[in-house]
Amino acid sequence: MKVFQWHREARVLGAEAVLRAALAVPGRAFRIGGMGPQPEGDGVFETLTSGSSGSPRRILRSMESWTRSFAVNAGLFGIGPRARVAVLGDLVQSLALYGALEGLHLGAEVQLLGGMRPDRQAKALAADVIYATPAQLRLLVEAGWRAQGLILVGGSKLDAGLRRALAGAELREFYGAAEASFITLAGPDAPEASVGQAYPGVEIELRAGEIWVRSPYLFQGYAGADPGGARWDSGWLSVGEIGRIEAGYLYLSGRAGRMVTVADQNVFPEEIEGFIAGLAGVARVAVLPRQDALRGSVLVAVIQGARAEEAAILAACRAHLGALKAPRAVIWREDWPVLASGKTDLRRLAAECGL
Repeated sequence: MKVFQWHREARVLGAEAVLRAALAVPGRAFRIGGMGPQPEGDGVFETLTSGSSGSPRRILRSMESWTRSFAVNAGLFGIGPRARVAVLGDLVQSLALYGALEGLHLGAEVQLLGGMRPDRQAKALAADVIYATPAQLRLLVEAGWRAQGLILVGGSKLDAGLRRALAGAELREFYGAAEASFITLAGPDAPEASVGQAYPGVEIELRAGEIWVRSPYLFQGYAGADPGGARWDSGWLSVGEIGRIEAGYLYLSGRAGRMVTVADQNVFPEEIEGFIAGLAGVARVAVLPRQDALRGSVLVAVIQGARAEEAAILAACRAHLGALKAPRAVIWREDWPVLASGKTDLRRLAAECGL
């Protein structure tokens, strides 16, 4: 079926009224949250980006671009009647909205936990399948939650430290974007550093390291006046991510927009953040550039965690990353600014750290 349907066996625990209103007329356009006029037409809807590169952008999609992957995931993960699905984010977030609509469409019991404190989420969680970002899962673990069930992780790369903390669950990491939906999916045998292989129905092509995808799950375009950052080329889409493919597995370097030039070499902060996040004493990390007269830029690690580990963290970075990529200094933070999606608010963090 091409449009969203409220399956007769589906149940919702949480903000049911919001979803009931959105799905009151099958195929009618809707958007939950966001600014500007509601979308118009049949079989389309809007969702929002995470806002990691600025204000959240409005994404216009056909309902079929999601229902096609609903059918795939029903087979892959057993989502359907009698399954219990939990989403940790607010429904204005693309990932949370996807998980909720998929569960309702397939007849599952859907647990909406967005807006709750992590400790209350941890106590309330009773699901077979959880849709979450690494940032949301980290808060759950810090609140004392013991991981279990199937966790579908998206939004950013899962670091080694958090992966260890989630060892009690079955992890299925996927890479995607609000504009592209699923791009890759990591099975149990996927190398941990990768984000898996192409999701069913997806074609991936690298052009000078830039990731381009073609699939039935792509968005139609940005809504409103914002031109957005994704680019089209004859049915192929790129959101500006850089990566490589080895033995059929995709490895991410980072966003072209975050790339930093250090001594005439291109460096991706996301790669460095992934390494540091797995070190002892690190709760959260962001790697940001600082202007340098000699090298153009150098890198600084902004960290929340155990200050006593600073020397060990810097030494590990030099040994593993080399002098060029290793951060030159650490700035410690007690608080941590985040976006509504749970991702780090890099703009605010840079401004507050004077970078």
